Amino acid sequence: MTKKTIVSMPGDGIGKVVLEETIRVLDAAGFKADYVEGDIGWEFWKKEGNPLPERTLKLLEQHKIGLFGAITSKPKDAAAEELGSHLKGKGLVYSSPIVSLRQYFDLDICIRPCKTYMGNPLNFIRRGPGNTIEEPLVDVVIFRQNTEGLYGGVEWTNPPDVVYQGLLSHPKFVQNFGKVPREELSVSTRIFSRRATERILRASFTHARKYGYKSVTVCEKPNVIRETSGMMYKLAQEMQRSEFPEIQLWNTNIDAQMMWLTKNPEDYGVIVAGNMFGDIVSDGFAGLIGGLGFACSANLGEKVAVFEPTHGSAPKYADFPVSIVNPIAMIASACMMLDHIGETVISSRISKAIAEVIMEGRVKTYDMMKMTGAQNVIEKGAASTRQMADAIIEKL
Repeated sequence: MTKKTIVSMPGDGIGKVVLEETIRVLDAAGFKADYVEGDIGWEFWKKEGNPLPERTLKLLEQHKIGLFGAITSKPKDAAAEELGSHLKGKGLVYSSPIVSLRQYFDLDICIRPCKTYMGNPLNFIRRGPGNTIEEPLVDVVIFRQNTEGLYGGVEWTNPPDVVYQGLLSHPKFVQNFGKVPREELSVSTRIFSRRATERILRASFTHARKYGYKSVTVCEKPNVIRETSGMMYKLAQEMQRSEFPEIQLWNTNIDAQMMWLTKNPEDYGVIVAGNMFGDIVSDGFAGLIGGLGFACSANLGEKVAVFEPTHGSAPKYADFPVSIVNPIAMIASACMMLDHIGETVISSRISKAIAEVIMEGRVKTYDMMKMTGAQNVIEKGAASTRQMADAIIEKL
């Protein structure tokens, strides 16, 4: 295939080291690419008042594929406090650059696979009949609508007249909030569009058909959030009947789903949800396969795609002399990138190498050894970030 140019965006904290190690693994596996670094994250917020500079957007517009590490996000007031003195008082408001990236490029389809690695000491186990111990095989793919819902950013504190009057037109608002002083109100919207909802549903059903999953589960709350969750489930019913009749359609409420998570996780295949509930349920399933050190993801639009681990920047670990964090989530995200661009052979080789390292159990990061993250875990036998990458490269 034509040699690719990948926009590498290390971001903040541990994002820098896990991305560096991932590129080493890609190189060792024979993936030939040029990497151009895109600026993103907290340092650019502090220095420039923009955590997602225009120059980074232009790089992605040009090259279409991004590998992203992690970002630091802080609440509104804390973010304003850390701005450079030359930027304070200019009305700048911090917003998450990864959320902005998703919305700018309409990366509306987020895919988060959660699959058991055999031999992982962090795998979920439960008690079975006769006090036996069971380790169910989890193989779930969460499709999260990535640009709308509660993460859409349509919010107000002390809403302006036109918004307030609109709210007063709804009897439930008058009944429950009509006597609350306007300056005491904060409002966040949950907006679903039919187009985006149909896209995420079709993507989830198509994935289930392609990879042989028997069911698609809509995980929302239509019994209470009737308009948005209700629309998603109704459209799913129509789509399943007309286009995917061989795939079962299941419907769970997000709260009940989190309860059932540890009861029968092996029963689920593809799960689809709006932005917030998709975020929640994907972290829940990630916990069953070892936690965020194993949780990878893809953000897909019609023209641009960005691949990232779902963990944060973990700033408390960022300045350790020897990095201790688990790079597998980042490396697995790179495998999703390889699959997306058609480099499936290299992706399979890396995935197989990861699985062999975990099964062998000779090299384990601190999380796999069930240690509390601290600088001394290396002395206690935990592998560093680089040593884990080295072990994967050795298997390659």
